[in-house]
Amino acid sequence: MSVPRISVLGVAFGVLALALAGDAIGGARWVAASGPAVLVQPAPMPAAPAAPAPAAPGHDPVPSPSVSPSDNPSPAPSRSKPPVLSWPSGVPRPSRTVQPVPGTLASHLHTLPAGTTQVIVAYASGYGVTTGTLETFQKVNGYWRPALPPMPMRLGGKGFNDHKVEGDLTTPTGMYAIGATMYGIAGNPGVRYAYHQLVANDWWNENPSSPGYNSFVHGGDPGGASEALWQVSPQYTYLAVIGYNLPARPGRGSAIFLHVVHTGYATDGCVSLPVADLLRVPRWLDPAAEPRIVMAPRQALGRY
Repeated sequence: MSVPRISVLGVAFGVLALALAGDAIGGARWVAASGPAVLVQPAPMPAAPAAPAPAAPGHDPVPSPSVSPSDNPSPAPSRSKPPVLSWPSGVPRPSRTVQPVPGTLASHLHTLPAGTTQVIVAYASGYGVTTGTLETFQKVNGYWRPALPPMPMRLGGKGFNDHKVEGDLTTPTGMYAIGATMYGIAGNPGVRYAYHQLVANDWWNENPSSPGYNSFVHGGDPGGASEALWQVSPQYTYLAVIGYNLPARPGRGSAIFLHVVHTGYATDGCVSLPVADLLRVPRWLDPAAEPRIVMAPRQALGRY
């Protein structure tokens, strides 16, 4: 039986259309040749991106950053310098100097020599009182500051006196220097002054009628109420001379010392301290500081 020509041509055109469609969609296509039709496989498509491997137990997967040419990354944060601060005009800057201690006795004294940077203040509650307090002060950067803790002291048996005379058992009021030499029955305890350890025939001349009144002498007894210094114990274990009545005027009083207290007793006109306190004061005193001692009832300290 013969095949109609139109049918053969229709089959051929159908195969050709199928091949062209396969090219368009990237699939397999049949190619008609002189022989039987051949199936041609398309070129392999690019592999899809592999899925990320599962994370190990206990660890979160780290995402890969997605970078696109069209991405516009945010600019890095600016690290500008901090502003320079200036001190406001008209406002005083804080001081770095040592500040005064309000209310110190020394800060109210106004007759001390300009070069004095150490002062002892020995005061009592009144004139007829035989006990009181001794305080020490050091000048630091122009301000008076406490040096040692306050100490209890004993005065003359009749208290303070503005007009002392020889033998009246009173302690003179006023402001005085410390003598250039310290003395004691015991050896030098470590003072910065010249020190003389007392020996036999060391006297303090308290005879107003004799040459050398109110001074240290070595030799024979000067007479009057002169003291054999090497024999007065425990008071003269250590002593510093208070410069009252120097240069001496006969009859105004003599032998005014800062010395060790005789427990239970007032003095004949000196200032006395327990031995532990007494040692602290001479060791602290420095002749280069031009120290002074001020002695008066507390209400009278304002005149010095």
